[in-house]
Amino acid sequence: MMIKKVDPKIDFVKLEHKLLEFWDKNGIFNKRVAANKGKPKWSFIDGPITANNPMGVHHAWGRSLKDIYNRYKAMTGHELRYQNGFDCQGLWVEIEVEKELGFKTKKEVEKYGIEKFVNLCKERVRKYSGVQTEQSKRLGMWMDWDNSYFTMSDENNYTIWAFLKKLFNEGKIYRGTDVVPWSGRSGTSYSQMEIVEGRKLVAHKSVFVRFPLKSRKNEYLLVWTTTPWTLSSNVVAGVNVDLEYVKLQASDGCIYYFAQENLEYQRLEKQFKEKKQWIEGVPKLKTIAQIFKERG
Repeated sequence: MMIKKVDPKIDFVKLEHKLLEFWDKNGIFNKRVAANKGKPKWSFIDGPITANNPMGVHHAWGRSLKDIYNRYKAMTGHELRYQNGFDCQGLWVEIEVEKELGFKTKKEVEKYGIEKFVNLCKERVRKYSGVQTEQSKRLGMWMDWDNSYFTMSDENNYTIWAFLKKLFNEGKIYRGTDVVPWSGRSGTSYSQMEIVEGRKLVAHKSVFVRFPLKSRKNEYLLVWTTTPWTLSSNVVAGVNVDLEYVKLQASDGCIYYFAQENLEYQRLEKQFKEKKQWIEGVPKLKTIAQIFKERG
C-alpha cells in the first residue's frame, strides 16, 4: 500500500480553517448536541468576558480550558447547556468610549449627553461581542453562539430588579454608609472586581527595628518599616511634630519611644510588658527630634 507523502511544510492555519469549515458545513456541533439529548444534564454557563475589545491571550487560555471541560462531559454522555455570555456594563466599556471621543472628565460626558453616551457604549458592546464570537469560533470553542446572553438585556435587568424588590419587601435591603474606593477622574466608585483585578493580598512579616539614642544607654526609637532592604542605607529617622510620642519599657529592660496613636497592642504584646510599664508621655511640643537635640 502506498503511503501518502507528508508535506514537510504543513500550513497549520490552513488546516484549522479547513476543519472549521467541515464542522460548519456538516453541522457537527448540532449533531453532538442531538446525540446527547435526554442524557444526564451538565450545565455550563460562561462567566461573561467584557465585550469591549478583541480577546487577549488570557481570554483564549481561559476559553480553551472551559472548552476542554465541555468536550469531556459531552464525550462521557451528558446533555450540555453551552451557554455563552457577554458582560456589557462597567468602566471598561465607558473608558474606551471616552477615549474614542477624546473625553478626559465626567463633565464632558454629561455635556455630550448621557443617553447618547450610553448608546455608544451599547454599540461598542455589540461590535466586540461579534468580534469575540468569531475569535472564539476560530479558537475551536463549541458554544451555542446564536443564543448568547447579554448583561445589558431587558430580561437580565428586569430579573435583577425583581430579585432586589423581593429582598426589599422582606426587609433585607437597608440604607447605610461604607468606605469605598473612588475614582476622581470618572466620578464614580470602583466595584470590588475592579479593585481586586490585578491586585493580590499577600501577608508579609512585619519588621520592627530600633534606632539607639545617642548618649542615652538602653533608649531607642522604635521604627516599623515595609522596606527593610533600605535600612542599611538609612542615616536619618523622621518624626512628626504633630504627633504625641510615648516612652515604654520593654521586657528586655530597654526604653522605647514611638508614636502613641500607632500602637498596635496585638502585634507588640510579645515585645512589651503589661500596661504598667508605661513610663511617661512625651509632650507634643517635645518631639523625638528635640530629644535628639537636647541629649546629643
